[in-house]
Amino acid sequence: MKIFEVTDIAQDPRDSDLGFDLVDDTSVWMRNDPQFYRKEMFPVMTNIADMHRSGKEIDRHKCLGDLVEKGINRYCLEYDLGASPDDVFTQEDRNTLVDKIFGECMDDVKNGDYK
Repeated sequence: MKIFEVTDIAQDPRDSDLGFDLVDDTSVWMRNDPQFYRKEMFPVMTNIADMHRSGKEIDRHKCLGDLVEKGINRYCLEYDLGASPDDVFTQEDRNTLVDKIFGECMDDVKNGDYK
């Protein structure tokens, strides 16, 4: 490793090109990490499915905001990004992640999952 590689990363992790879509990777990790999915994601998805079946209005950011925050915190720890989640994920990333997870969840609910 060269010294400029260390200093470039230390300045701002968002400035370096990660080589992958951070939001997509986080979404896949949240669905595929067994502990996170079982303890955090499944209960939220089930709650959203129940709300949908009962005809209640679903505020995606209210339902998924805490889940996304927990997910990005755990993602940063899991992959030892060494930075605060606020240094890695922008508010736009968080909103995109909420929208992505909500869309995937609603597809699953319409297919009969999360009963």
